[in-house]
Order: sequence, then C-alpha cells, then structure tokens
Amino acid sequence: MADLTHLISEAQTDFANSSSMNDLENAKAKYLGKTGLLTDALKGLGKLSNEERPAAGAAINVVKQGVEAALTARREALLNAEQAKQLAQESIDVTLPARAQSQGGLHPVTLTLQRIEQLFHSIGFEVATGPEIETDFYNFTALNIPQDHPARAMHDTFYIDEANVLRTHTSPVQIRYMENALKTNKTPPLKIIAPGRVYRVDSDATHSP
Repeated sequence: MADLTHLISEAQTDFANSSSMNDLENAKAKYLGKTGLLTDALKGLGKLSNEERPAAGAAINVVKQGVEAALTARREALLNAEQAKQLAQESIDVTLPARAQSQGGLHPVTLTLQRIEQLFHSIGFEVATGPEIETDFYNFTALNIPQDHPARAMHDTFYIDEANVLRTHTSPVQIRYMENALKTNKTPPLKIIAPGRVYRVDSDATHSP
C-alpha cells in the first residue's frame, strides 16, 4: 500500500485555507468523507493479505489521527475567531450616557401620615414614638386594663412571652412620654400624637393578623 503520511501536511494546508466552517467541512470531506482519501484507503485493507493488513491499518490510523487533530485545531481557531468577532460587535460602549433610573414614590399611606404629622406639628404637637414590642405593664396595666379584660386574651393579642407583647395600640407611647416629661420637668399641657404600627389578631376585609 502507498505511503499516506503526506496526507497530513496536505490536510493541514487545506484546513488552514478554509476561512469558514462550511469551507472546513468541505475540506474534511476530501479526507474523511464517505468517498474521502482515507476512507478509500481503509476500504482497500480488505484487498491486502492477512500479513499486510495489520501494519497497513496501523499506518492509516496514524495518518487519520493526524488529519483529525489538524481538523480539530482549525475548527477551534475558526470558532474562537467567530466568537471574538461577535464580542467585538456586541461590546458595550461605556462612554454612552446611561439610561436614567426612574425614581419610586412614597406609598399613599406614608404620604397621608406625613401630611397628618405636618398638620399637627404646625399647631404645636410633637410626634412621639415608642417600641413595637411592649411590656404587659405599658400595654395594659398602666392603662388600667384589668387582668380579666378581653383585650388581654390570646385571640386578641400577640404574646412574645408572658411579660411582652406586640403592642395592640399606641397608647403605651403616652405613658412613656408622660414618664419622661416627669423626669425632665416638662410642664403641662403635653401635646403629642403617636402614630405607628400596632398588632391585633384581626382577620377581615381591612385587617390581617
């Protein structure tokens, strides 16, 4: 059988001259296609004697591996070139002005609360705040709510533990404010509003537990 090692260098040249994947597939067919040079050589092994066939088959496989390696290398090069071209076309021009970010707005409830606070502030009221987790004393006892009052029941109040609750109203703020006024020698009248979140075990059209 004729020496086929020259096909490796020929294939390398043909693959290198392929400027597109389509060209590369056509060049591949010349060597590895159904009627390619190496395919024909493999088919010709059947005509050789049993003694010649192993050596000839091994030689053809060496050439085939060389051709396939050249094909793989060229395919990767073309793919890399295509990706680089695509990236260049899709690159972001950071010198372009950025899109303006739209600003959100305040919730209607927040806006309403702010207007109410401004109104009361304009007539001399202070806006007082207090903790949302309250003690049993400030939430109930200091407001003269007796131990057997329904408001203390589990079905009306969220208990953290026996001594602390999620406040069920903002009245505890009044107690705390008056205590502080006493400590700081503030004199009556004391004018405050105490807006804020409260927590009740209600579940209806306008409340959620």
